[in-house]
Order: sequence, then C-alpha cells, then structure tokens
Amino acid sequence: MSFADFATSRHGALYRYAYLLAGDRGLAEDLLQEALVKTYVGWHRLRDPNNAEAYTRRVITTTAIGWWRRKSWRAELPNDDVPDRPTDPDDVTARVWLWNELQKLPPRQRAALVLRYYEDLTEPQTAEVLGCSVGTVKRQVSDALKKLRARLGSDVVLKAGMTE
Repeated sequence: MSFADFATSRHGALYRYAYLLAGDRGLAEDLLQEALVKTYVGWHRLRDPNNAEAYTRRVITTTAIGWWRRKSWRAELPNDDVPDRPTDPDDVTARVWLWNELQKLPPRQRAALVLRYYEDLTEPQTAEVLGCSVGTVKRQVSDALKKLRARLGSDVVLKAGMTE
C-alpha cells in the first residue's frame, strides 16, 4: 500500500481521533496534517504498512501531548447555558457535560479513553498506540473514569458506554 492510499483511506478515522483529542475542528486538522507529514517522512522505515495507522495514531497522540505541554492550544469550551450537573443520561446536556469533562482530563488519560471507548481498540492495541504497557493503559482508563464519575455521576458515564 502506498502512503497516498493509506492517507486517503484512513483520513476520516484519523481525523475523528485527532478531533476527540483536540476538541476543535481546526486544531484537529492541524494535528492530523502534522501527523501525516511525520508519517510520510517515516514511511520508508515502516516494516509493515499494516502498522501505519497505529504509527500515525501514536504520532497524533504524542504531538497533541506536546502541544498541551507547551499550552500552545487549548480550546475554551462554552459552558454558559449548561446546568450545574446533568440529571438525565439521555439528555443532550449530559453529552455536553461529558464532552467538556473529557476535554479537562490530562492528555494521556483522554487519549486512553478515546482509543478504548470511541475507537474500540483493545487494551494491547491502545498500549501500542500510546507506547506504554497494558498496565499503564488500565491505570489511565481507570483514573479517567474515576474522575468522570466523580464529576458527572456514574449514570452518565455508564450510559456513555464507558465501563471498566
């Protein structure tokens, strides 16, 4: 598979991942573009083109974490019309709160949750993308879910399909 074929076929999934990490469409595009450039530069070093998506996700993750550390981007999330806490897990308000709270998580915890529950990767696959052990993934997910439950309540987190 050529790089062009890879980039064309996986653009949507990679963009979705970048968006879930960045929380902003423009930043997600920038993040994805930077990751694809880095993937293109390293394309000849990939032993197995089937690992290209995992490699690119890892680049997206490390780039996003680097941006966060430098605080060069952080989208302000609107919360003017959102009640103090959602009461009905099916409510749009609950989804807005979940989105806002997801954006407040530390980058590695957010990445672990996004990969596990939005991208449906297994723990070993998530560990590969994040470049860490399966135990670290379990810990990151557990800590993130604990924070979300404390902030939103178990009903909202459970309804979103996020269970340990």
